[in-house]
Amino acid sequence: MKELEEELERLKEENKKLTDEVESLWAMMDEMTKADIKNWAHLVKDLEKDVITRALMVTKKVADA
Repeated sequence: MKELEEELERLKEENKKLTDEVESLWAMMDEMTKADIKNWAHLVKDLEKDVITRALMVTKKVADA
């Protein structure tokens, strides 16, 4: 019976440690997601500027010779 109680305590400690690790990993994932959002927002803004610039450079009028 004592062996089972010791095993139970060991498993409880291991469970606690794993739960803490999972919480840390979720926090890390949240930070990575926030960073990804910032990076993608920057890229989208640059792309938008590029598209606007290209659109302004294109003309459909035929030049007089």
